[in-house]
Order: sequence, then C-alpha cells, then structure tokens
Amino acid sequence: MKTALALIAATAAAGAAHAQTMTAEGSNPGSSPLTTIMTLAELASAAGIADFQVQDGQTLSDSLVNVARGTTDMAPVPLVTPFMLSRGAGPYSAIGAEEGAQLIGNVQALFTVSLGAIGLYAYNSSSVSGWDSLEGKRIINGPPSGGALANARAMIQLITRLEDGKGYTGVQSNWGQMSQFIADGSGDGAVLPIYFPDDRLTQAAAAGAMTLYSVPKEAYEGPQFQQYLSSPGTVGYAVPIDELPQQQGVTLSSEDGIWRGPATAGAIVVNSAMNFETAKTLTSLFLDNLDTFASKAPYMRYVLLGAIDAAETGMCGPNPVKYHPGAVAAWEEAGYTVPDCAKP
Repeated sequence: MKTALALIAATAAAGAAHAQTMTAEGSNPGSSPLTTIMTLAELASAAGIADFQVQDGQTLSDSLVNVARGTTDMAPVPLVTPFMLSRGAGPYSAIGAEEGAQLIGNVQALFTVSLGAIGLYAYNSSSVSGWDSLEGKRIINGPPSGGALANARAMIQLITRLEDGKGYTGVQSNWGQMSQFIADGSGDGAVLPIYFPDDRLTQAAAAGAMTLYSVPKEAYEGPQFQQYLSSPGTVGYAVPIDELPQQQGVTLSSEDGIWRGPATAGAIVVNSAMNFETAKTLTSLFLDNLDTFASKAPYMRYVLLGAIDAAETGMCGPNPVKYHPGAVAAWEEAGYTVPDCAKP
C-alpha cells in the first residue's frame, strides 16, 4: 500500500500564477533515493516552486514506468532500469520491447545520484566468511524484482561463478522488511546496496557483529568485472577504508585496505513533457543547495552529489536516458560541462 510520507506545500510555482501540484516517489527511508527526493521537495516548498506529494517505500523499477506513463511527475531510478525497460527485459518482460522503447522515450533526467555501492556482508557467527564461501548458502540478494536484484545476481556470478538457484539460493524481501529479514537469519549472508555509513547495517549489527567484504582486488581489476562496471547503471567505487566512516559492530574487510565494489548509478527522472522552466528551476535548486543535500544524512556525503562526468554518473553509453533540456540549461548556467552524449 502506498503511504503519503509528506505533503509539502508552497504558495506559488516558478513562472506561473498558481502553485503546481506535483507527485514524486521514493524508496525506503535511510536511502539516498528517498532522502534526495524529500530534500528537493522541502527546498521546492521553501522556494515557493511547487506542492509535492511524496510516496515512500516504492519499488523504483515500477516508479520508472509511472514517470514514463505520466502518472508520477518525478522519481529516483537506478539507471539499469531504463536500459531494461527499453528492451522489455527483466521486470518489464510483460511490457515488451516495443512498448518499453516507446515508454523510455518519455523519460529524461534532471541530475544523477549514486544509489549506493553493492557489498557482501554477514554476521561473524555465519558460515559466510567472504566471497569464496557462498556456495550452497542462502544469500539475501534484494527485493523480489528490480535493479538491485539484477545487480546482486550479476555480481555474485562474476566473482564466484555461482548462479542463483544453482550454486547458491537467493532469498528476497521487500525493502521495508529487509533489516528484520537480515536480523532474523533468513540468509547466511547478504549482497545488497550499501551506504557509508549504512542504516540497514547498523540495525542488523544490533543483533551481532558483522563483516562487510570488499570485492577481491584480482576479481575487481579483471576484464570481466571491468566490463561489468561499464554496463548500464553501474560504475566503479574504490575508496581507502580509512577514508570511510566506521560503524559500530561492523568491520570492513579488504586484502589491501581499499574497499572495492560496484556502485549503482541512479538519476532523478521526470516525464519529458515537463516544461522547460520547471525542469530548469528544480535542477538549479539542486545545484544551488548541494551542501543542504549532503547534510541530510551522513551517507549523503558519499553519493556523488553534483557529479556530471559520464564515468561517475552512468549517463551515456548503453543508458538510453538523456538530460531534460531544462536541466542541461541549469547545469550549464551553473558552470558545469554537460557531456554531449548525455544531451537530448
């Protein structure tokens, strides 16, 4: 059931006589997609731009379709989902390639944000003690559908050569129940999106000490994994462990002090029918308030706010989504260089 998380009111829309009423969707609390949407809505209210009704707890692969069909104005999505929708693949197999390609033509981006890295973690009491111990185990690998599940399965197969349902058993839970699902011991380990620090890890660690395992250096630098890092919606993330915030009850494990993993590239997308000025104003609001976004949660400092380079954002390449013309204007007026491959 959809729950109205917030109704954020304003008195006037930019360049219009009456306030716009806009709808947005986000994922679970404690995540960069929802935090970004909520912060943008709050700023839009304070600036007198729009009335936003934000729905939390949504499956973002579904949110993409809602934006494409015009039933939702704005949503954060992992950039693997537009690629899959454009081909009628994965969660969009019932839609099909022809309709999917038409729908994705209705979607454009305002700005990008990392939706977290992907990591393996397990309780120290578990039989999972690293990537080389997943065979035959029950591994929590995401919600029942969507980009997180697809990424986790791909990542496990690349590193371990194990397939879900063959070499290991993947188990899924909706995001709202995920923390309790982990704490209940429903899996021997988890391969899920993570943040630094991560609220879900903090909650799970209350039930016992945990270890978060980096992708092994040899696997990460290998040609197959590097190819994966250039796939739709995925970028590389390698950071010295001593530069990352530490969490009580959580140990970061790496053979050389560098935490490595794929990061899920995401974007705040709108329907391409959004008018130029609205898209420009919302994008400018983001760019003018990067410090505010970063201050909303500790992990927001590590989600590549304000990134525009295609290698960091996941734009271009096989990703079919481009920036909205109004967003391009806002980025360029703010002094950024938008990659030509990301322009409409």
